[in-house]
Amino acid sequence: MKTLPSAGTTQNVDVPGLKKKQRFWAGIVREKYLLLMSIPFVLWLFVFNYLPIWGWTMAFQNYKPAKSFSEQKWVGFDQFKTLFHDHDFYLVLRNTLAMSVLGLIAGFTIPILFAILLNEVKSMPFKRVAQTITYLPHFVSWVVVAGIVTSMLSLDGVVNNLLIWLHIIHEPIQFMAKEHWFWGIVTGSDIWKETGWNAIIFLSAITGIDKELYEAAKVDGAGRFRQMWNITLPGIRSTIMVLFILSVGHLLNNGYEKQLLLGNSLVVDYSQVLDLYALNYGIKIAHFSYGTAISMFNSVVSILLLFTANGFFKKFAKESIM
Repeated sequence: MKTLPSAGTTQNVDVPGLKKKQRFWAGIVREKYLLLMSIPFVLWLFVFNYLPIWGWTMAFQNYKPAKSFSEQKWVGFDQFKTLFHDHDFYLVLRNTLAMSVLGLIAGFTIPILFAILLNEVKSMPFKRVAQTITYLPHFVSWVVVAGIVTSMLSLDGVVNNLLIWLHIIHEPIQFMAKEHWFWGIVTGSDIWKETGWNAIIFLSAITGIDKELYEAAKVDGAGRFRQMWNITLPGIRSTIMVLFILSVGHLLNNGYEKQLLLGNSLVVDYSQVLDLYALNYGIKIAHFSYGTAISMFNSVVSILLLFTANGFFKKFAKESIM
């Protein structure tokens, strides 16, 4: 039989929602200094990453800079219809996907291989020098890199002179005029510039692997390559998966600096990418609405790729960034 509390007595009632709110506000008070320190960065993120999304409205307008927002003519999805019926758009999309996939495969696997091999070097002075030399090109602008690459691949450049000296070719090759070679030139230039820098995070992940695992593997008779395959690679698996998911999300956002600086009129059919295509229409031709539609398509597809890659690896590899 249930007894009721007598008059004049109080009873503590357990309210889960109330306790949850109390814990929330207690956490706010406890972390108040960290939250205050994060406010400038949150504001910066909002102003430069979320506020510009308002500009996407231009993709649904026949935008005229001289008119105010209320005076703009709304055209619905006409800009996207024009985009999807444009033959040049599919040519540019092909170039973007081709260079992005090549950069993803080569630019992702080579830094991992470089980090693993550099970790196996026992000489610390050599390791430091090698790492410094390889990540310094990251700080060189693409303007300088494009000048170096163009000079090396010119008719009287280092590459042609070396190939002639080795009797591999008999006359100089115009590398920068070969449109079918442009994707490889861009990918190779990007690898040279970014391999050392991209390897830093993998080297950091490798340092977190328990050294006793290597000692146990040596006792069991495992060689250096067996240790790399069974200990080092599994040890940085989570880092590899997370970075790969993020790289897939940026598959279409490979920039335009490389293509703009290394390209020329002879290879234009293979050098145009989505960002450069949007720049040409949005700035040079002043067709702002069409350029915004191109960039909006690029962003939406990138978001879809990110969620698709994240869902795939979450289901099959048990790795996720969300």
